[in-house]
Amino acid sequence: MSGDRPTKLTRNSQPAEAEEAGDQRLGETVRLLRQRAGLSIQDVANRTGLSTGMISQLERARAMPSIRTLRLLSVALDVPISYFFEDSAAPAPQRYIVRKNHRRLLRLTSSGVVKEALTPAGKGELEFYELTLNPGGSSGTDFVQHTGEKAGYILSGSLRLWLDHEAHVLEAGDSFRFPSIVPHMFDNPTQRVARVLWVTTLRRSDPAPD
Repeated sequence: MSGDRPTKLTRNSQPAEAEEAGDQRLGETVRLLRQRAGLSIQDVANRTGLSTGMISQLERARAMPSIRTLRLLSVALDVPISYFFEDSAAPAPQRYIVRKNHRRLLRLTSSGVVKEALTPAGKGELEFYELTLNPGGSSGTDFVQHTGEKAGYILSGSLRLWLDHEAHVLEAGDSFRFPSIVPHMFDNPTQRVARVLWVTTLRRSDPAPD
């Protein structure tokens, strides 16, 4: 049946040069934020629990981060995760409105995930995304937990949401909400692209990882 065939993620169907440029931009963003905060690579490693080698490779566009890695970096550098998103070719952003064709994008090629920011740039109490997951796409291989809440709605396809090491397979029309302190991760175990609306509250005073 045609519905059983893998569907390619169109936003990842781009020239290698464009992907390399996106990797370079992400690395430059991390380095700029680190330097602006007056932090060394070792300081960021201590705050995130990541290795200095990983951070150095990320800044030099030699490695692609997982969503978990970016979230750890967002806490360590005191910025919302949307700071790592690509700027769309858009006019000056509006303060409260995001137009469909002016969304900021974050492509995590190695994880099979595209995140589109549905909230305007800048700090706020929550962030709102549309996630697109390729077959096999995931948030990473480790469970994460932090303060705040997360919620979402499955637009199409299937999402396997792991909460406290228990798997929940969600289909189109299903929704969820959970305290972010619950260990969690997610993936797409099917051969179809999945699309999910995702809401997360920002953390203001998380302790540094052990």
